[in-house]
Amino acid sequence: MKHGLTRRELLKQLGTMIGAAVVMPAAVTFRAQAQTAAGEAFISLTPAESQTLRAIVARLIPADENGPGALEARADRFIDRALAGALKSQRPTYAAGLAALNSYAQSSKGSDFAKLSAADQDAVLTDMQQNRATGPTGASGQFFNLVRTHTIQGTFSDPFYGGNANFIGWDLIGYPGTRIVVSADLQRMDSKPAPSRKGAYDYGMFSKGEL
Repeated sequence: MKHGLTRRELLKQLGTMIGAAVVMPAAVTFRAQAQTAAGEAFISLTPAESQTLRAIVARLIPADENGPGALEARADRFIDRALAGALKSQRPTYAAGLAALNSYAQSSKGSDFAKLSAADQDAVLTDMQQNRATGPTGASGQFFNLVRTHTIQGTFSDPFYGGNANFIGWDLIGYPGTRIVVSADLQRMDSKPAPSRKGAYDYGMFSKGEL
């Protein structure tokens, strides 16, 4: 938040490393536009937890003049799937962390986190990041870093894992999508390649594993 990466700084850094991050390892399973997709049943998080998580990811990488953010990219769905799969061991951490965040939001701002204004949500997240948010999870900064990491992954990883819906994350940083053949036209420096609108798992040569 205030002392963390701004959205612009985040996108700049991600632009330099996306080539290594767009395809997650095969072992990793996981407000209008996003809410429509949110009609899909979550498989790990409770409705209350889902509401809190959606509010968090919406502030970590918010929609702005640059385009949609993490919520529209369905980073929340990515995290929910991961907590039912490869990150199953971290499910209790999310339960405790989200509950502690709501408790702190209620005590410091008078309402559940998801019902606060954007400014108050940012203030709560800043306190959380700087270990000033009290709660049963211990150092709140650890949980903040965990959720931020998973939000970044859910926004910019291969859509196969449930996030980066409609290639929103890749469009934000100008990544044109996965290609298995790089033509001469794609190597030109005077033009921007057209998006392929494909992830790695749209190609049969990559094993999809399990979610």
